[in-house]
Amino acid sequence: MRELVRKLSETRDLTDEELIALLEDDSPETSAFLAEKARKVREAVYGKDVYTRGLVEFSNICKNNCKYCGIRRDNKNAERYRLTEEQILECADMGYDLGFRTIVLQGGEDPYFTDERLVPIIREIKRRHPDVAVTLSIGERTKESYQRLFEAGADRYLLRHETADQAHYESLHPAEMSFEHRMNCLRELKEIGYQVGAGMMIGSPGQTTANLVKDLRFLQDLKPEMVGIGPFIPHHDTEFADKEAGSVEMTLKLLSIIRLMLPEVLLPATTALGTLDPRGREKGILAGANVVMPNLSPSDVRGKYLLYDNKICTGDEAAECIRCMSARVASVGYQVVANRGDHVRFKK
Repeated sequence: MRELVRKLSETRDLTDEELIALLEDDSPETSAFLAEKARKVREAVYGKDVYTRGLVEFSNICKNNCKYCGIRRDNKNAERYRLTEEQILECADMGYDLGFRTIVLQGGEDPYFTDERLVPIIREIKRRHPDVAVTLSIGERTKESYQRLFEAGADRYLLRHETADQAHYESLHPAEMSFEHRMNCLRELKEIGYQVGAGMMIGSPGQTTANLVKDLRFLQDLKPEMVGIGPFIPHHDTEFADKEAGSVEMTLKLLSIIRLMLPEVLLPATTALGTLDPRGREKGILAGANVVMPNLSPSDVRGKYLLYDNKICTGDEAAECIRCMSARVASVGYQVVANRGDHVRFKK
């Protein structure tokens, strides 16, 4: 397996058969060697810096009914909320004061947040803080909407593809959601000029190794600036409540593989990793990740934005979150830095 890892680090590619062999090798030695190679690549591009994204979860209302998601439309037990424009701006201001230079506005696909409501919020964040990058994570919209939000000042857009296999996608989503539309949204975001983030759940129900290879091929083709991956974690109010969670080890291995395939990519060590493993985010950094996303949402709503069970850090204040994250990152030999953390192609 070491030869396969060396080949991947040198050529940035493997055959499908080689990728399957690498993914199905569960030896700790292979994963450790992968992580070592991935760290060398990320340090050659980004050094020891870890970039922070201040996350504002501004609405947990969603029109969709995805089978894995705790804020799905039909979850009658979810306690719904929606932040006001003033609250969102207060979160952004607080984040700026704490050193964040990227603000992520994330929410369910809430029909209330039309372009007419979002454009003034984006413009005001950029007016108050011109050196901040605004990232949106608000799902599928029309190309015209994406264009308006981009022109208002949004810099990046996160839209996880979840799986690049159509049959698998359809097994995770309701009939009214289209695999082709999701893929088309990602292509349109790239065309407009956003820094684009894609990504998938690891270990989602029905996922095969062949599915993961398709995901890697899709990422090679799309060449997103960011890739967000995390283990699937079931939520008790979904039809996947009794399904097994995804593997931390497989997620870490894929972080390393993605780093080797896309050396310049921005890779988060996700909250989901930290939820399944107390040192999951530190392990993610050591596997090649270089982004963390502390929460800036008001503490009284954090426990309501639950896509999966047992989510960590829902009770912390934002200042506590960044102090804790900085210490965690430092404990494995890296440093949190206060800058936008753009992809190298977008650095000014």
